[in-house]
Amino acid sequence: MGQQGKHLNSIHVSHEKHTATCATEIMAIPETVCISMSQHIGAPCKPLVAKGDAVKVGQVIGDTDAFVSAPIHSSVSGTVKDIITMRNVMGGKDQMVVIEADGKQEVWEEIKPPVINDMKDFIAAMRASGLVGLGGASFPTHIKLNPKNLDEVETLIVNAAECEPFITSDHRLMLENTQYIIDGVLAVMKYLDIKMAYIGVEENKPDAIEKLNAVIKENGHENDIKVHVLRARYPQGAERVMIYEITGKTMNAGELPAQYGIVLSNVTTFAFIGQYLKTGRPLTTKRITVDGNAIAEPKNIIVPIGTRLADVAAACGGYKAEPKKIIMGGPMMGRAVYSDEFPLVKNNNAILFFDGPQALIPEETGCIKCGMCTRACPFNLLPVSMVEAYENKDADKLNKLKVMQCMECGSCSYVCPAKRPLSFTHKMAKAFVKEAASK
Repeated sequence: MGQQGKHLNSIHVSHEKHTATCATEIMAIPETVCISMSQHIGAPCKPLVAKGDAVKVGQVIGDTDAFVSAPIHSSVSGTVKDIITMRNVMGGKDQMVVIEADGKQEVWEEIKPPVINDMKDFIAAMRASGLVGLGGASFPTHIKLNPKNLDEVETLIVNAAECEPFITSDHRLMLENTQYIIDGVLAVMKYLDIKMAYIGVEENKPDAIEKLNAVIKENGHENDIKVHVLRARYPQGAERVMIYEITGKTMNAGELPAQYGIVLSNVTTFAFIGQYLKTGRPLTTKRITVDGNAIAEPKNIIVPIGTRLADVAAACGGYKAEPKKIIMGGPMMGRAVYSDEFPLVKNNNAILFFDGPQALIPEETGCIKCGMCTRACPFNLLPVSMVEAYENKDADKLNKLKVMQCMECGSCSYVCPAKRPLSFTHKMAKAFVKEAASK
């Protein structure tokens, strides 16, 4: 598989993997959690509880009949304190179920391992688990695992690349919960009737590669599950990049992996599947990396979903300096949040607290036409030309420049000597093109 030495453009970023050797800790239950009803792409859930209701761990507290959706479960036992509306990181407003924890962590009586006899049972179990893509996009997993052309799918790809700076939560998962990963991979292969799986891991994680290979061998699957060693370059973990690096297939924006005979998901998703099939415990916690120069004790930690970022920080020794920037995710593609009152959601894999130079937006200077941005783009786009077209409000030219192919990885902005916010401008340009097309 792969392109025998051919690779998409990529860049080297300072990895800053300070927590790679930090074994995962489990956070103490916070006093309250604030659980968003919008934790996946698609229609938000509606609260199924009311103020004053008693709830238990794993109890369904939000759901919807919409096709693209996934239920939401309580991460604590306690009492519903309130149902509020809060502005989210995208500027919209989400409903939140606020639960006052009782510290008992009593588990909902209906939780039990799912009984699965066929593909239909498997997909139903995936939806009931509340699982969404845990690598960033939060697409409901039960839909991804049930493509219309399932009979054409022949390859499974496990995205275990962790190319963003600072983040090591997936690395720790591969070392600490390896069997769950393989169990999840085998389950998906079984019920989707897929014959071959590849686990894409970067070469700078030799301990994870060794552990995965050892467990694959212990399970007797060396012939149908292969660890594919990737270059330690950014943005290796992007879906379209990984598909090309492993299979040599070029996928355009707007297309789905299934169109190319592939099902791809994040390594954490597969580990959760393996665990859920054994325990029946729905998605109520998340392993995240907490790092940045404003946090006292960087670590990997398992956190109840809905925990305020301020409480996460307190579990990591508190702030050693007032954070000037808080990012949910990595510094390349993560989202800056306006307050540490914002709660953790399902697809978070890191919280970064920055102060000083790490938090500053560099001063922008004039473009010198050096072309570094184009050489950095995985898809050979023309970032400067796209910015000019956007500034001129030229939707036709933006389409000709293939602006919709931009995945906003930030590589162009990272290498730009003029410190221009190219990637962010492309984001606005894509929104402009969509708006122009709708008129």
